[in-house]
Amino acid sequence: MHLGIKRLGVPMAATVLGLTSLAGMATTAAQASSKPTYTIAYEGPLSGGNQQLGLNMKYAVQLAVNQANSGSTFGSLPFKLKFTPADDGGSATQSPTTAQGLIDNKSVVAVVGPAFSGATKAAEPSFAAAHLATVSPSATAPILADEGWKNFFRVVADDNAQGPADATYAVQKLKAKGIYTVDDASSYAVGLVSAFDAKATSLGAKITHQQAPGTTQCQAGTGNVQEYGALATQVQQTHDPVTFYAGYYCDFALFAKALRAAGYTGQLMSDDGSLDPHYVSQAGTSVAAKTVLSCACTNLGNSSADKAFSSGFKKLAGFPVGTYSAEAYDAANTIISTLKKLGNKSISRAALVTALHKAVYPGLTKRVHFLSNGNIAGSTVYEYQVQNGKIVELGPVTQLVG
Repeated sequence: MHLGIKRLGVPMAATVLGLTSLAGMATTAAQASSKPTYTIAYEGPLSGGNQQLGLNMKYAVQLAVNQANSGSTFGSLPFKLKFTPADDGGSATQSPTTAQGLIDNKSVVAVVGPAFSGATKAAEPSFAAAHLATVSPSATAPILADEGWKNFFRVVADDNAQGPADATYAVQKLKAKGIYTVDDASSYAVGLVSAFDAKATSLGAKITHQQAPGTTQCQAGTGNVQEYGALATQVQQTHDPVTFYAGYYCDFALFAKALRAAGYTGQLMSDDGSLDPHYVSQAGTSVAAKTVLSCACTNLGNSSADKAFSSGFKKLAGFPVGTYSAEAYDAANTIISTLKKLGNKSISRAALVTALHKAVYPGLTKRVHFLSNGNIAGSTVYEYQVQNGKIVELGPVTQLVG
């Protein structure tokens, strides 16, 4: 009788413990499910001739969100995050519609992007009216910070830093007395080449300038690939030792091939819009050889954080980190860090905009801190060169020119 009772007591205790454990698990699950969910979006070109630049950024934002939800970057969060990508094709025509879709999604509290300056300029009035924070990893047109949009931020220096730095490199390092400059008619390129031309002229170089609208083959432009043959002939006839192209890699590859076919042997230069391996593959290794490309961004180093990001990105995306991947990652993590500091009771679109103006985040690429107009504090510009089919960092312009 005593043994019977004892035998029965063991499973009864186990049952009670099991029920208690299940109750605890249920409570934990209920707490997790009760967490509010906020969405961080990415807007950029996920289709079209320059889509690789957008993909470089999209997967970086997605990685940041995944890591934050796992607790590996910011510890336990009082909320859950979702990620949503939005394709604007890099087009100023398409971006307002894309932006409105994000605005209408009430769970979206911030957008990494838009990526391209023209798309940003067209969409930003809508984002500003909705008090929805946008943190661009790559939109560099100076005018974007002059419109009074309190919700606009960027983690990269603008073209008023990059254009003059490129011109200084061309004149003082390459010793160019004459430079032929071309822009693709985008808001980004027009601002960049204007800053380049002004600085190069002040340094004593003679500038010949021509606009060549981006082609319909590459982007939402009005040009045609046939324009590059005639333009290349004009460049060749000037015998200018340097040609600077302001635009994106797809059209620059077409232009570079036309230049070499016309017999032009001078130095080719372009900007961050062309800083992608697709420029090399589309132009061809021999055509792209020795091309100089610039960016207000640097290659990742060998720190454990840099290596972890590169590894995580490649695992998620299926290809290595590219231009503005790290900047997009920093933009997303700056947003997430700021959301955590706000806490659930204070989170709203407008509250996040206000908090981002005070944000300080130790990113992979730089210490992220915004000026009152949304610009990043800091303006270092780096030069790169195509060597043996690879894009190699040469260093900061300030060091290269002495």
